[in-house]
Amino acid sequence: MAQAGSIPIAETGVARVPSARGRLHSVMRRRSMVGFVMALPLIALIAGLVVYPAVYAIYLSLLDKSMTRFVGWHNFVFLLNRATFQMVVFQSVLFAVSAVVAKAFIGFVLAHLMHAIPSRRQRFYRGLLLIPWVIPLALSTLGWWWLFDPTYSAFNWLLNRLGLPSVSWLGEPGWARFCMILVNTWWGEPFFMIMYLAALKSVPEQLFEAAAIDGATGLQKLRYVTLPMMRNVISLTVLFSLIVTFANFDIVRILTNGGPLNTTHIFATYAFQVGIQSGNIPLGAAVSLFMLPVLAIAAVFVLRGVTRRSQEAM
Repeated sequence: MAQAGSIPIAETGVARVPSARGRLHSVMRRRSMVGFVMALPLIALIAGLVVYPAVYAIYLSLLDKSMTRFVGWHNFVFLLNRATFQMVVFQSVLFAVSAVVAKAFIGFVLAHLMHAIPSRRQRFYRGLLLIPWVIPLALSTLGWWWLFDPTYSAFNWLLNRLGLPSVSWLGEPGWARFCMILVNTWWGEPFFMIMYLAALKSVPEQLFEAAAIDGATGLQKLRYVTLPMMRNVISLTVLFSLIVTFANFDIVRILTNGGPLNTTHIFATYAFQVGIQSGNIPLGAAVSLFMLPVLAIAAVFVLRGVTRRSQEAM
């Protein structure tokens, strides 16, 4: 019962205002807000190391060689009209697509072979096949460069012992491109294998047993059970590898340095040559930005398919 002379809160029509401490507790109870606050350091790191350099690269690409005058799209138009850059675009697409397809196929086959091995023996073979991916890329590429060396090539020594002529592995455009794709496939295939192997282990065995009861063959199990269950993992792995392969620098720089006659340059090495070695940083920035639309289209296409399949599975 209210005391004499006091005015009930309901009669005044004024609601009680929560304290600042109460508002803070209500906000912190929201999981999304807590997660955002905890992710702020990572967001700031990404903004400093990724977003800012990307925006600054766009700004540089719109300047002249002296970086004192705004020239708009002149650098991009200049590059598109050069035969050398057109060859760089062709070589970059050929290198990335061929290497990713080869890595995906070999990794898929090795993952299935590994999945059929008993668990105790599987650890040894997994570790053995992961060695190329663990070794620093620059060191392993130097080893491959020695194997392809025109004077002391181990491959040519073997060919000569078999009565075959030597091959100019890094001196001819066709063979040089093949060597680059081979080294990138050798280095990146273990990543595909381990991702596909993890996806295979997550497929329920009951599905394979049900398919076997229905009389499905090995190819039918692969087509109707394995591939549908692994489709999202395959798509994301291919997308990630495509991004890394397009931005590859070490293999091309060490093996061929863009030669012979600039026929093996890709975006990363050509941007380095134009921007750093030739001193035209805005033009080099423009070269590096040509990767953006290619990878953006691939990312949108792949992620849209992954999202659609995930929604259908729910």
